[in-house]
This record gives sequence, C-alpha cells and structure tokens, in this order.
Amino acid sequence: MDFSHSDDRRMLADTLDRFIAGRSDPMARARLAETAPGYDPSLWEGFAELGAIGALFSEDHGGFGGSGFDLMVVFEALGRGLTAAPFLSTLMSGRALALAGRADEVEEIVAGTRLVAFAHDETDAGYDRASVATRAERSGDGWVLNGGKSVVRDAEGADLLISARTAGGEADPEGISLFLVPAGTSGVSLNAYPCVDGGRAAEIALKDVALPATALVGEGGALIAEAMAAGTLALCAEALGLMEVIRDATVEYLRTRVQFGEPIGRNQALQHRMATVLLEIEQARSAVINAAAALDRNGDDRERVLSAAKFTIGKTGTFVAEEAIQLHGGIGMTWELAMTHFAKRLVLINHQLGDEDYHLTRFIALGRAA
Repeated sequence: MDFSHSDDRRMLADTLDRFIAGRSDPMARARLAETAPGYDPSLWEGFAELGAIGALFSEDHGGFGGSGFDLMVVFEALGRGLTAAPFLSTLMSGRALALAGRADEVEEIVAGTRLVAFAHDETDAGYDRASVATRAERSGDGWVLNGGKSVVRDAEGADLLISARTAGGEADPEGISLFLVPAGTSGVSLNAYPCVDGGRAAEIALKDVALPATALVGEGGALIAEAMAAGTLALCAEALGLMEVIRDATVEYLRTRVQFGEPIGRNQALQHRMATVLLEIEQARSAVINAAAALDRNGDDRERVLSAAKFTIGKTGTFVAEEAIQLHGGIGMTWELAMTHFAKRLVLINHQLGDEDYHLTRFIALGRAA
C-alpha cells in the first residue's frame, strides 16, 4: 500500500519546513522557556499568516484541513524544527470548542488572534481523565469555580478552557463540564515555570471564580475525549519529526567521526544498533499512520488505536533517544549539541497525555471491553 501523503499535504509539509528553518532556531527553545510566554509571538503570528493553524481545523470551522493526516503533517514539521509555539494547546482547546459549536471562538483561534490553553490535569489525578476535583457551583444565572489545575501549557496570557465538576464524585466519569475563562479573570492565579523540554506551563489556582452562564461550553465527556484524541495524535506525530532529526544526526555522526583511522560507523556492532533504531522508527511511523486514519472514528475503536500509537511512541522514543546519545558518546551529553535537545523533548513526550504504561493498560482494557 502507498502511505505517502497527498500532493497538497506534501506541499504543506515543504512550506512548513522552509518557514520553520528560516525563522525558528532549535537551540533557542530552552532560552525562550525562561520568560513568558515561552515562545516568540512574532513567530506565532507568522504561522497564523501562513495558514498553519487552519490546517488543524475543518472548513466548517474556518480552517482547510482537520483530518488526522493534516495534523500529522503539521506536527511532524514542528518536531523536525523543535519549534516552540502553542500549537498543542490551540489544537486541543480549539477542537473541543468546535465540537461544542462555539464558532466565534474557533474562528479567532484559527486566525491566531486568540489563545486558549486546555486546563484539565490536576495534581492528584495522574493520567486519569475522569479524576476532576475542581468544582463548579451554580450562582444565580452563572457559575462559581473552585479548585486547581496542574501543568497547564501555554497558560500565560491565554484564556483557559477549564474542566470542572458540576455533578458526581471526584472519580466519576460523568458530571464534568468545560468552562471558558478569559485571561485575567478575578480569582484565577497562575504560578508559571519553564519546562525541562522547553516551553512554559503553570499551576493554576481557582478561588471563587465567578463566571457568567455563557462561560459554560458544555458537558465535558465528549469534548474532553475529542481534545485528548487530537492531542495524542499530535504528540505522536511530533515525536516522529523529532526521531527523523535524531536519526539523521546520528547516521551523519557515525559516518564522519573518525577513530583509530576510520569512521566509527564501520564498526559492525554500531551498524547493528543503528539498524535496530531505523526499524523501530518505521514501526512507530506505521502506528502513527494507523492512528491518523482512525481519528475521525468514534468510540473505543479510535481510542484503542490512539493508545496503541502513544504506547509505541513512548517505548520507541525513549529507545531512540538513549541509543542516539550513546552512539554519540560523550558529546551526546552536552548542552551545546542540538541533537541532545531533540532527544530530551522526545523523552518528555512520553509523559504528556499518558505515558506508555498508562496507554498499554488502557489498550488492554479497551480490548477486553470490545
């Protein structure tokens, strides 16, 4: 079978690669993380003008893409450039808002004039998507929120799409709703910090946050599932882009690093190790292609395929990063080597939206329930 992208998607990939290569420095990612917002706003404006944000959404929501393979193209390019930009937050919050019928907000997101951070994870929840202690109580015609959210990426200066419990207990999968909270709302406090792999995140405290009735986006079950599905695929695609760069850098190093009068790549043991890396990357690519094809499905079938891809990416990503660093030798541990930063981001992707252990357990559980 031919798994290559269509002509339009290849054109999009080429355009993004050229744009990122001319404007984004992979080594700047860590420096940008030290100050708010954690990325270059002018670069984000450039992505909006280029139409890259529109590739994440369908024509019905002001974009021109929105399929799993469109997401795959965009996030692979971001991975290849180790690009610091709020694409994941934009994708997850925008997809949830689109499903809820909030067309005005989605149009602003696609235009790049509005940033919305997806705030769902909590300190004691682990990777359990149903574990939400933040509560929303009725107050007249509006709502009052109390609680907190943890490791919210790109939260500084952005509106927040916050999950809060309107009914049920803390682990009840039902009774969770989403609320759109404008930046600077009274009672919302942020404790922001740089992330190890670049970018910034924040711990968010909500104390008697009063919201109008219009802040309620909708019941959160399907909306959260949509955001998580798109986000999971995006992370897997980004990891593929990172692996491509790590692979190429390692192969080039083995070809050019001379020891005892000849390139170290002539050592058969190192050749075998590199061949295993290449095979593992291709297996991961197949899993991500399968996940991209499944994104538009509904129910447990989609979720099982996505968990399979995230498990494979987590396992393979850690292996590829470790092998690349070891094959580079001592220089592979240095801050000055760009490949090291790609490897660090690749390893950390395993811990976003569920690590390999979580997704393996989830894959098995969904299979038994089928």
